[in-house]
Amino acid sequence: MKKNILSSFVICCLFILLGSCGIYKPSDARKVSPNDEERIKANQEAGKGLRLSKLMDRNKGGNFQFASSNEMWRATIDVLDFIPLSNVDYGGGVIITDWYVSDNQKNQSIKIMVQFLSNELRADGLKVVIYKKNCSVEKNCETSVSKSKLEAEIKLAILKKAALFKKENSTKKQ
Repeated sequence: MKKNILSSFVICCLFILLGSCGIYKPSDARKVSPNDEERIKANQEAGKGLRLSKLMDRNKGGNFQFASSNEMWRATIDVLDFIPLSNVDYGGGVIITDWYVSDNQKNQSIKIMVQFLSNELRADGLKVVIYKKNCSVEKNCETSVSKSKLEAEIKLAILKKAALFKKENSTKKQ
C-alpha cells in the first residue's frame, strides 16, 4: 500500500517537473492552421522535421578533401612510386610507406610519412617525416626520426610535381 502511494507520488512529481521544463509546448489553435498541408509547408520552411527523401538520396557523393584531382595528392603518389605504400588515408590526408632497404645499405631502412596540412599548393601545406631503422647483425633494431636532406628533397619534388600537375590542369580547362 505504501509502495503504491510512493510510486504514484513520484510519477506525479515527474509529470510536473517534465511539464515545467519546456519539453512539451502546447500550440495555440488560433495561431496554427488546421490545414495539414499548410502546417507541413510552414515546418519545412522553418527547417523542422525529418525528410526521408534526404536519407534515401543515394546520388549524393561524399565530400573528400584530398581527392585524386588534388595535385599534391597525385604528385606524392607519383614521387613515392619507387617504394610500396603501407597506409594511405585518402580522407585524412596521410601517406605512409613501407620500410625501404636500399641495395647499398642492408642494415639501414627508411619509412616515409607524408601528411597533408592544407589543400593548397604551398610549402607549409605539406609535412614529410622520415623514420630511420638501423639493425645490427643480431637483428636488434633502433628506430628514430631522421632529420636529413632527403626530407627536404622529397618535399621539393612533390611541390614541383604538383605545380606541373596544376599547370597541366589549367591548360586543359582553357
